[in-house]
Amino acid sequence: MTVKPTTIYLVRHGETEWNVTKRFQGHLDSELTALGRNQALWLGESLAGTPIDAVYASSSARTMATAALIAQGSGRHMHVEPCDEFKEINLGLWEGMEIEEAKGQDPVQFQRFWEEPDAFRVEGSETFREVAERASAKLSELLTRHAGQSVLIVTHTVVVKVLMAFFEGREMNDIWQPPYIHPTCLSHIEIVEDYPNIILHGDTSHFREESEEAS
Repeated sequence: MTVKPTTIYLVRHGETEWNVTKRFQGHLDSELTALGRNQALWLGESLAGTPIDAVYASSSARTMATAALIAQGSGRHMHVEPCDEFKEINLGLWEGMEIEEAKGQDPVQFQRFWEEPDAFRVEGSETFREVAERASAKLSELLTRHAGQSVLIVTHTVVVKVLMAFFEGREMNDIWQPPYIHPTCLSHIEIVEDYPNIILHGDTSHFREESEEAS
């Protein structure tokens, strides 16, 4: 008997105001830009004919807004369940800080964030491993709950990276290797008998000419 795969569509939120001004967001939030809203609508349009049984999003406003716009673009109503487990890494005192300011204040931790994420920690922050543990635990729960179904998860860069590392068996210190996780990029994973088959990783084929500046 053929086992129906469990399908995961993993998406980063659309471009935000703080993405443009190069600030760390973490658990803080900023509004989607006009481009960010369009990115989500374009992705929704590209998924219009794709079966989706359930939608989950980080409980942050930017991810919930992205999920709602994906639903709008797809032309259907989709209930979005908020999940704290899929929130971005809590960056403690770096939250809301300009990236260059954080680099100047603590170059050692800044270097670790990008090159040795397993060693990163600043005051009040989570570690990358803590993010991976909470996000992968929730993902495992959803894989059981929605076995044989298709699930859309809208989340953040670090969460996308650690969850894709979970599927790839990638080491924590290697998570920043390509592909780059652009706003609303799509990763598509099919799981059969606990074996993940990565169909897409960081795909941006739904982007239109307007979005090239955001890349």
